[in-house]
Amino acid sequence: MNFKDIVYERCDYDSIKGIYEKALADIRSSEKFEDLKASIEGLNKTRVHLQTMKELASIKYSINTKDDFYMAENEYWDEYGPLYQDLDYNLYQTLLKIDYKDQIIGEYGQQFYGLMECNVKSFSKEIIGLLQEENKLMSEYTALLASAKIDFDGRICNLSDMNLYMESLDDKVREEAIRAHTHFFEENEARFDQIFDRLVKIRHQMALKMGYKSFVDLGYYRMQRTDYNRDMVANLRENVLVKYGKKAQDLYDDQAKRIGRDKIDYFCEKIEFLDGNAEPQGGSEEIFEAGRSMYSSLSEETKEFFEFLLSRGLFDVEARENKAMGGYCTVLPEYRMPFIFANFNGTVDDIDVLTHEAGHAFQMYMSRHINMPELIFPTLDSCEIHSMSMEFFTYPWMDLFFGQDVEKYKTYHYGAAIKFLPYGCLVDHFQHEIYENPDMTPEQRKETWSRLEKNYLPYRDYGDLEILNRGGYWYRQGHIFKDPFYYIDYVLAQICALNFYEKMQEDFDIAWNDYLKICKLGGKYSFFDLVKAGNLPNPFN
Repeated sequence: MNFKDIVYERCDYDSIKGIYEKALADIRSSEKFEDLKASIEGLNKTRVHLQTMKELASIKYSINTKDDFYMAENEYWDEYGPLYQDLDYNLYQTLLKIDYKDQIIGEYGQQFYGLMECNVKSFSKEIIGLLQEENKLMSEYTALLASAKIDFDGRICNLSDMNLYMESLDDKVREEAIRAHTHFFEENEARFDQIFDRLVKIRHQMALKMGYKSFVDLGYYRMQRTDYNRDMVANLRENVLVKYGKKAQDLYDDQAKRIGRDKIDYFCEKIEFLDGNAEPQGGSEEIFEAGRSMYSSLSEETKEFFEFLLSRGLFDVEARENKAMGGYCTVLPEYRMPFIFANFNGTVDDIDVLTHEAGHAFQMYMSRHINMPELIFPTLDSCEIHSMSMEFFTYPWMDLFFGQDVEKYKTYHYGAAIKFLPYGCLVDHFQHEIYENPDMTPEQRKETWSRLEKNYLPYRDYGDLEILNRGGYWYRQGHIFKDPFYYIDYVLAQICALNFYEKMQEDFDIAWNDYLKICKLGGKYSFFDLVKAGNLPNPFN
């Protein structure tokens, strides 16, 4: 099946509810585990179709946020998503209550049982209306970012288009681009504040309705964390700052020397080399051909995987007007297909699509044999190991993309991995303070960001960019709006990826086989157990 040939159809809630109710009745009346298993697997066919249609509608909406049909479908899923979530909640409750716990764990694993427990603790019929409102606000945020139309260099640019100009060697062009990009957030400051304020209050209200003190507790269950808690995360943030804060500062100092500056400020932060950053050679066609060569050489598994993606049209990477910002990889489980969405902009970010997002896709491809929907894709802390590690495993082939600039790319990429760690902790710390103090005003939230930023990123200098000096940088970080408490997962995974990079240099084949092993495991293990299976040190230690 080619992606373009997959037919979308809106799911009928009443019909699917009836299928669930029949299956749950059969599960409750099962006299032996084989009968219960047959009922689960029969229901999974409906669940997989439901998830596929939801993801397909989301992809199509991302591709064009002004498409009338998919705007309506996006609204449908915003409204009905929590109702379908309620059906799964009933399934989980039923499976947790029946007398087949040992058999369920024996068949599907301890992680599956733990995920059911997290899902039950993070949902209640009482919050369905709040979840619907939350979905609509997140869609409003997506549409706001996609609405950017910046008149620059004789063309109308979206936010992604501006990245190329924001890395220009021409100081005047780069400064004007950064000011124009920042101005979009400045002129929409009230809308960003309003959306986020409503999201915080809705999430806090959910937590109170479910008996939690704050959204932090509920948020951890929503992230399906079965191994660690907020105290462990707070300790991790401190350790990262101790270990990597000075290293990040040193990298910025080295960068300043390379480009002839006394220090790095926001207007030159993206300039890595005086004669220009590493740039991909050619456009999307050349990049994909280089990707084909790279994955053909890396392993038989990656060769088969990349040909699969190309032959089935499982990419949408060209930046276009009204296209959603950013990039992601998702899965269409009914067809056992990953799908990669991105916005090419002529920078190194384009290559990250073929490494980072392709790392997600490769994991999904290698675990496509797993039939339980909850276990195809790991929890987010684990799945980012696959994506971030693939960025390092593909180092030997970066000359295909960058030619003589390959060492520039590696210098930039490794430095960016280290520099990211304090920033990732900043985002996580900010969210903890926000949800522990939900009555903050928009101004107090920006003051909180600014205060924490001085601790985690003391080298950040915004010059005269007023909104950023007031603490408004986080508006552009979509995870803060749409995926609360996700961002520390990138920190955990980056540390694991750096460990894989060290192992690669000692023995590439051993490192690759460990990586391949955890890709095949999909979501069958918790973060701690997956790290152990990959022979990696636990970042919390």
